[in-house]
Amino acid sequence: MTTATWNGAVIAESDDIVTVEGNAYFPLESVREGVLRPSDTSTVCPWKGTASYFGLEVDGEVKADAAWTYPEPKDAAKEITGRVAFWKGVEVR
Repeated sequence: MTTATWNGAVIAESDDIVTVEGNAYFPLESVREGVLRPSDTSTVCPWKGTASYFGLEVDGEVKADAAWTYPEPKDAAKEITGRVAFWKGVEVR
């Protein structure tokens, strides 16, 4: 089981992980309910497409743009459709 932990709490866990460029992409439904906060941040990857970001909120603490997803990835990255990855202090094991 792969877990993502931040601020002392498990925020996602799944046996169904897709790893791309060293990042573990969790199914969105494996993320603990209520921890993702929408963000206006987006970035563009030439081969994956446009990423949308989320902040995390756990026990009243917020970490901006600590998760991202590709809502409509390009064909080369279709395997990460409906998945989210973490960074900025989120521990993935």
